[in-house]
Amino acid sequence: MLTAFTAGLLFITFSELGDKTFFIAVILAMRHSRRLVFAGVVAALAAMTVLSVLMGQVASLLPQNYLHFAEIIFFVGFGVKLLYEASQMPGGVDCEEAEEAIATVKKAELKMPKQKTPWAIVLEAFMLTFLAEWGDRTQIATIALAASQPAMGVTAGAILGHSICAAIAVLGGRMIAGRISERLITAIGGGLFLLFGAIALWEGA
Repeated sequence: MLTAFTAGLLFITFSELGDKTFFIAVILAMRHSRRLVFAGVVAALAAMTVLSVLMGQVASLLPQNYLHFAEIIFFVGFGVKLLYEASQMPGGVDCEEAEEAIATVKKAELKMPKQKTPWAIVLEAFMLTFLAEWGDRTQIATIALAASQPAMGVTAGAILGHSICAAIAVLGGRMIAGRISERLITAIGGGLFLLFGAIALWEGA
């Protein structure tokens, strides 16, 4: 349980910082109530975490030998892929994720009335975050972790990690958003994938 909690917490905290969902929270918090944005973002990420863990539990019904082998291949393969992508990125601060987030928020708000109720703000934060997180590498990693680790530990750790990143985004995201290096974040994510792959390999041995 503790191992699953720690894995979920560390992976999500380091991977989500500077992700598209992070910048969506930053932008929305600059335009609306921080508490409402935080509530919507965390609710979306918690719902996505629970859904991902359930998918992981379904995957855990597969034969354990095949599941363990697939887990190792997934983590190592994804880790190598991310490290390669990081090596191809230019140095310094990148804003590609931020630009995508700005475009997403702008497109969504064009379809909404200028005067928004508190519920509308929470719903906007929820929907934009949920859709941006769907298919993201952290969702896939959560599924993989939940397939081999205790579900409660992964769920608690991942939700806490998401909450930490969301709090940073709505409270101080504006100050640090322009200082986040996409290359560094991608490299850290790749390193974490390789670490989990090594742990899975060691546990199998």
